[in-house]
Amino acid sequence: MKKVLIAVFALTLGVVFGLGTGIGFASSSRDYISIVGSSTVYPFATVVAEKFGKITAFKTPKIESTGSGGGHKLFGSGVGVQYPDITNSSRRIKKSELEKAMANGVKEIVEVKIGYDGIVIANSKKGPSFQLTRKDLFLALAKNVPTGDEAGKLTPNPYKTWKEVNALLPDVKIEVLGPPPTSGTRDAFVELAMEGGADEIDWIKALAKTDKKAYQALCQTIREDGAYIEAGENDNLIVQKLSANPAALGIFGFSYLDQNTDKIQGSLVDGVSPTFEAIADGSYPVSRPLYFYVKKVHVQTIPGMKEFLAEFTSEKAWGEEGYLTDKGLIPMPEAERKLFKENVATLKPLSLGDL
Repeated sequence: MKKVLIAVFALTLGVVFGLGTGIGFASSSRDYISIVGSSTVYPFATVVAEKFGKITAFKTPKIESTGSGGGHKLFGSGVGVQYPDITNSSRRIKKSELEKAMANGVKEIVEVKIGYDGIVIANSKKGPSFQLTRKDLFLALAKNVPTGDEAGKLTPNPYKTWKEVNALLPDVKIEVLGPPPTSGTRDAFVELAMEGGADEIDWIKALAKTDKKAYQALCQTIREDGAYIEAGENDNLIVQKLSANPAALGIFGFSYLDQNTDKIQGSLVDGVSPTFEAIADGSYPVSRPLYFYVKKVHVQTIPGMKEFLAEFTSEKAWGEEGYLTDKGLIPMPEAERKLFKENVATLKPLSLGDL
């Protein structure tokens, strides 16, 4: 009788936690929260994780900076202790990523917007200051650029210096350190800056309506001749490289500029400086929302998940006077904070129809 009861108990555990069912929870346990994803969200998540580890009895979450795309891939690979509980993202999850996650058994994912961020184009304070337009950025970094006034006529990017792109810019070699294709910062940069700049050219703007694929290929394909240098997912490393090379520009989130104003300076974009206030009021043109995503089933099984989510979505963390603003996070309006806090409290899952 005792053996039967033990077998029933083991089977019950298997059903509840997915043990031996193919759902993904391995028999070994994990007593800490595992987080992957965006390098832009990384410093904010790290601050919350460290505070959480100090003020609670739970272990400090472990966070890896894998880039938004890499994070979604790891996060969406399955359910269980061998997979991350949370992924940070400097862009919204793609429908294709949510579909893949669902196909891998990650059926319920909670979306949490945490605030806003600006993408800055910065350089060493030892170098010249830049007043760029989004059109300058498109012409400097696109693989192919228009030639003359003839619609549809393109040539491999011939520009070697910023002055060749725009006579008002410094006579400095085009050398930009930026994120790789797996980065949400890069996704946002090509959409907000490159496409925004390309739209200044009438026939390219019209192409968006007649041939979306051709439009995206033109606007989002970055040159590969050495002018743009993929510098990995570590934005702190880009900041260090800018200090060593005053001629180069770098692309990264506002928080890295905010924390290094003694070393680097942000370029104006379309006449607007990348400041906390300009990003908050929407006048800075290269800004975007930041997110993290949570596996609902892991909230019930990984120690500290509910408490970590409560800390991150507290006013003392992400509020207007919260400690994350000291790190450069631009807070959401109060109504938005209330909405996402409610979604976290109820663990409201994201559906394909929401995207």
